[in-house]
Amino acid sequence: MKEYQTITEISGPLVFVETDEPVGYDEIVEIETADGQTRRGQVLDSTSEHVAIQVFEGTEGIDRQSSVTFLGETMKMPVTEDLLGRVLDGSGNPIDDGPDIVPEERRDIVGEAINPYSREYPEDFIQTGVSVIDGMNTLVRGQKLPIFSASGLPHNELALQIARQASVPEEEEEGEDTEFAVIFGAMGITAEEANEFMDDFERTGALERSVVFMNLANDPAVERTITPRLALTTAEYLAFDQGYHVLVILTDVTNYCEALREIGAAREEVPGRRGYPGYMYTDLAQLYERAGRIKGQGGSITQIPILTMPSDDITHPIPDLTGYITEGQILVDRGLNSQGIQPPVDPLPSLSRLMDDGIGEGLTRGDHGGVSDQLYAAYAEGEDKRDLVQIVGREALSERDNRYLDFAEAFEEQFVQQGYNTDREIDETLDIGWDLLSMLPEAELNRVDEDDIEEHYQDDVEAEVTAD
Repeated sequence: MKEYQTITEISGPLVFVETDEPVGYDEIVEIETADGQTRRGQVLDSTSEHVAIQVFEGTEGIDRQSSVTFLGETMKMPVTEDLLGRVLDGSGNPIDDGPDIVPEERRDIVGEAINPYSREYPEDFIQTGVSVIDGMNTLVRGQKLPIFSASGLPHNELALQIARQASVPEEEEEGEDTEFAVIFGAMGITAEEANEFMDDFERTGALERSVVFMNLANDPAVERTITPRLALTTAEYLAFDQGYHVLVILTDVTNYCEALREIGAAREEVPGRRGYPGYMYTDLAQLYERAGRIKGQGGSITQIPILTMPSDDITHPIPDLTGYITEGQILVDRGLNSQGIQPPVDPLPSLSRLMDDGIGEGLTRGDHGGVSDQLYAAYAEGEDKRDLVQIVGREALSERDNRYLDFAEAFEEQFVQQGYNTDREIDETLDIGWDLLSMLPEAELNRVDEDDIEEHYQDDVEAEVTAD
């Protein structure tokens, strides 16, 4: 370890120090202020003469008389199975008045990339109990499926519902051991949001199988850059060393990216799109790509990052880059929310790219894919008819067009709408889908097999609609 008292400049969350030899990139630093306080930081940039350090706890109180000690190691997370049930701050320190953590080992928070050859393709259906996800945008184990939301929308309620209800029905039926853990990483959320999450975790007993990392809005922004890495390092230990199926919820990725922009501005980097660093795509990929399964390993990591789109703009760099890296998105819609639909997920712009591999015979039901495609097509046509009604009025539409209008309304009220405390099994979700498809003439069902129509289609529902 080497100690210096050669601070030359303090800029935002950064401290610049003169050194007489090169210092390792990402090396951990301790800074002791004149009044005896100790701050931790990390080397961002290093030359033979100067080092740039990002300070996790903020630079207030640091001056040129402060001493800087380079510890000669990168930042590590103390991991142990006893972390389950604990609440930590954004730097990994316990804040739940519990005992000190006695780790099994300490792991580098950057982690190691999973060898693509060793990856096992995700194809195990995860039942979230949310019809609009299970039925039309299916989540599979080892997938990274973000929630695209916006300010003021109930994305937190949806994430909590998924965390409470997620299960793998196939393994439960076979009696296999399905140890399940939730890693919750909060970045820059408000105290109100934090209390909401903690109240739900404690009320439902989910805290016993969860590890919570909490970086609040009034905590240092630079701390947000390490919070998700601490969470994912813990997830990797539980998944690949202890055999847990781990669900990682990261919120809010937008706050994380704002921290990257703040650090980039302090370093006077040339900005990219809308002022964000040009390396933001690479940085986000380093987080998202830590989800997955490994051949021969029993555990898995499934990620649900949450991001709030600034100005509801899905073309904003944060959701845009996230969409390139992840395997789809769940879109929370402001219009559905204003109608009181819970959860207000719009299935049309939502997507799960791995859905086809996680559904069907032996996984869910043989008719799952056809029902999903037919519901999607029918709802899309119903939405088109709604636009047409605004121009010509409903009286000018044909009987067929009115059928699709009725279908769209019933689809939102019966399939999408279910509340945040209702847990639907996949069979119930698909049965509701068939009830809705039976509102349409049988001749319109061109995306499902004839055998499935014969088994599930209900002629009496169509007759009732025709009578009305």
